[in-house]
Amino acid sequence: MTETFIDIHPHIISSDQTRYPLDPLFGVRSGWSKERPVTIEGLAAEMDAAGVHKAAIVQASTCFGYDNSYVTDSLPRFPGRFTGVGSVDLMRPDAPETIRGWMARGITGLRLFTGGSTAAFDTSTLDDPRAFPSWQLCGEAGLPMCVQTSPAGLAQVEGLAKRFPKTRIILDHLARSDLSDGPLYANSAGLFALADIANIHLKITPRVFEEMRRGTASAETFFPKLVAAFGPQRLAWGSNFPATEGNLAGNLAGARAALGCLRAADREWIFSKTAQSLYPALAD
Repeated sequence: MTETFIDIHPHIISSDQTRYPLDPLFGVRSGWSKERPVTIEGLAAEMDAAGVHKAAIVQASTCFGYDNSYVTDSLPRFPGRFTGVGSVDLMRPDAPETIRGWMARGITGLRLFTGGSTAAFDTSTLDDPRAFPSWQLCGEAGLPMCVQTSPAGLAQVEGLAKRFPKTRIILDHLARSDLSDGPLYANSAGLFALADIANIHLKITPRVFEEMRRGTASAETFFPKLVAAFGPQRLAWGSNFPATEGNLAGNLAGARAALGCLRAADREWIFSKTAQSLYPALAD
């Protein structure tokens, strides 16, 4: 049986900065977007070479900010292969209207970026009441909300998940949890405390696999524990390509090797079925 691979965290960077001008969040363009930018054509070619079938392209917020135009303009060029995850300023009073406008152009998910490669994390915006109408809309419209935060924001994520139970939340990079203490994984207790909240999902990326090389962590002790706690139906793979160095084929090979300790049925969810559940536009 042929395996299916769906990536829910690649990025694309346009080479036409006149048509798609730079306007990075926090005013600083990410280094990776300058050093190894990949266009939609480049992403499609990398996917072909790697055997990745479909993808949910995540807005490059540290390059284009809240202007999702390059993502939405790229989707019709590869019908059925891609969907888009956009960024919107949820603090604005017209945010719900703006979200609906991007939905009309093909966006099927959102991402809330509270910090990362170009800025320290600021979790104060996570549960700001000004954003609540947008969170409510996401639940009503079926838009998953990806959240880029650190462990400091997990209590707020828990509160949002309970306040908006119909809104599916996807934690990028497992919220950058510290896994270095190994088998008991007490350092990531805040992450595992979310396991009983059904609308919280986790995105497994190269940053997580890097954690497996720190301290006493190992794939064999961590990933079965993660699956047992959250269930494979709430876990999905994302490449973070090209922000993560190397080609997509090597990226996927590393993920397959790290997750090889899991049952085939669990890997099927992580590599494709959870993605299709979160983003029905990627279903066959």
